[in-house]
Amino acid sequence: MFPDHFLWGASTAAFQIEGDRAGRGDTVWDEFCTRPGRVFDGHTGDVACDHVGRLEEDLDLMAAMGLKAYRFSFSWARCIPGGTGEVSESGLAFYDGLIDGLRERNIEPVATIYHWDLPLELFRRGGWLNRESADWFAAYTRVLVDRYSDRITHWLTLNEPQVFLNLGHLEGTHAPGLRLSMQEALHASHHALLAHGRAVEIIRERAKAAPTVGFAPLIELRSPVDESPESIEAARASSMANAPDHLWSNTWFADPVFRGEYPEDGLSLYGSAMPRNFEADLETISRPIDLLGLNVYRGRLIRAGDSGAGVEVDREVGYPQTAFRWAVDPVSLYWGPRFMHERYGKPILITENGLSNVDFPGADGTVEDPQRIEFTRAYLKQLERAIHDGVPIVGYLHWSLLDNFEWAEGYKERFGLIYVDYPTGKRTPKASSRWYRGVIESNGATL
Repeated sequence: MFPDHFLWGASTAAFQIEGDRAGRGDTVWDEFCTRPGRVFDGHTGDVACDHVGRLEEDLDLMAAMGLKAYRFSFSWARCIPGGTGEVSESGLAFYDGLIDGLRERNIEPVATIYHWDLPLELFRRGGWLNRESADWFAAYTRVLVDRYSDRITHWLTLNEPQVFLNLGHLEGTHAPGLRLSMQEALHASHHALLAHGRAVEIIRERAKAAPTVGFAPLIELRSPVDESPESIEAARASSMANAPDHLWSNTWFADPVFRGEYPEDGLSLYGSAMPRNFEADLETISRPIDLLGLNVYRGRLIRAGDSGAGVEVDREVGYPQTAFRWAVDPVSLYWGPRFMHERYGKPILITENGLSNVDFPGADGTVEDPQRIEFTRAYLKQLERAIHDGVPIVGYLHWSLLDNFEWAEGYKERFGLIYVDYPTGKRTPKASSRWYRGVIESNGATL
């Protein structure tokens, strides 16, 4: 059921893999890692996977896996060390090598402009709380588009704004480690969406090759406990609802982008806390884009209560979990794309899906990870079902290519198809990488 030219691939993010701070400006994550107790065991991103130093090796590993696409993010501070102003030629040259290397191996580059690593100098100027952040982001996007748009056609603006706003600005457990008021967080979220819209304008105006533009929110999914019409409707409504004390929302970020308006229930909860005249920005925020990227890992189970409203259902004792203690929930890769396509009508690219697993080399040096294989098989079968039921899915990008720096969890969680021995940097493709190659070669027929 997978269509021809399906984008089978894998994803990474700059701060999580690149390392090599020479010539790169500091980011909010560099500063956050220096704070005692904020990152597991005091880990930092200073070396990470040394992707900068091992670029050719990593490109060859992608080719050996048979990837058709590779999603990476640019490091804003590697390209423009201060966030604005002078660019770094060595930083831009690194991405020239990455993009050219992908093209030489017939791997489609899928570029994310922002994956959480805000330049520290911009944070000191107010970061996302400063409305000028949209201008900074537009200028940064212009640098990327002018340099790379002859070779990149797939562009994603923001990765998971729900995460860097909730964890970074409300809860304080991610960089920059703020515990803002809801009003302040709402202002930051609006400015981030405005930055998205400004970036879309720049890509449309300046791209040298016809672009495909999207963005990649995390999906906070509610799946029906069964397939009765009542459960499905309760799960759909729950998936689209907003809450008064957090921004873990699908519609708060996607409705402005795709519908040009904030959702009514969200505005009724905290519309009075929004920036003055925010409505004037919605035309920019909703500049047309081509696809919706979805990061899907898990969902919650919902049934219809006596009033018809969704009620969360506890999972059975002993339900399967990942090493991160997230529920293994394959149907989320069916209901998530289905619900989001029903609401927004756009083609969908699965920009992240995967699991943390307890992986380590055996006595013979190989890394067997049968749980990752079975996890991915089960999720992909549900994605295939979504395609069968008419949801236009254009690709699947597994998280992640490499074991890497998992933000506040440091190097504790291993999500990679390729095992990384961090002290030496040695790469070992896991059994799942060989299995995934077979899936790609067969266009999903081996599932």
